[in-house]
Amino acid sequence: MQNRQSAMDQFLASVERRALRMAEIAVGNRADALDIVQDAMLSLARSYGGRDPAQWPPLFHRILENRIQDCRRRRQRDSRYFLDLPHTDEDTADPLDVLARDPAPGPDRRAQGSQALIRLEAAIRTLPDRQREAFSLRIWQDIDVAGTARAMGISEGSVKTHLFRALAALRGALGEHWP
Repeated sequence: MQNRQSAMDQFLASVERRALRMAEIAVGNRADALDIVQDAMLSLARSYGGRDPAQWPPLFHRILENRIQDCRRRRQRDSRYFLDLPHTDEDTADPLDVLARDPAPGPDRRAQGSQALIRLEAAIRTLPDRQREAFSLRIWQDIDVAGTARAMGISEGSVKTHLFRALAALRGALGEHWP
């Protein structure tokens, strides 16, 4: 039991930061993203903690994507009944992301990196849900095609198609800024 709890703790710690980034990009608000990730982690631990740890990554990402979709549906429903004010979040800069890119970038380089990240996030937000999910799981989470297919509940061929279309759309949207 203690061994399984330790394995769950390690797994959740390993996916936390990237899951938060995925959720934040998907919903556009850090506070909502924190709630989504926390809820997904609790659901995984409660419902699937007894399963084989190899099953946790696709299960977690499926739960995370479902929570993201729930948040979007809730916002869409609420916007019909309430004034839709834009969300503001002043604590969006992740210091670990900044340090990981360059330990001591100059002001010009920091500004270019920030602008590139803003453009990339905006382009990712415009992707259809399946393409965004395939991109996030394959590129950011580095989950293999089979694991991504299990997480998304689709075939491996569909994962490749969604990823190909996502990359093509991002290349088109980012033009010269695409690496």
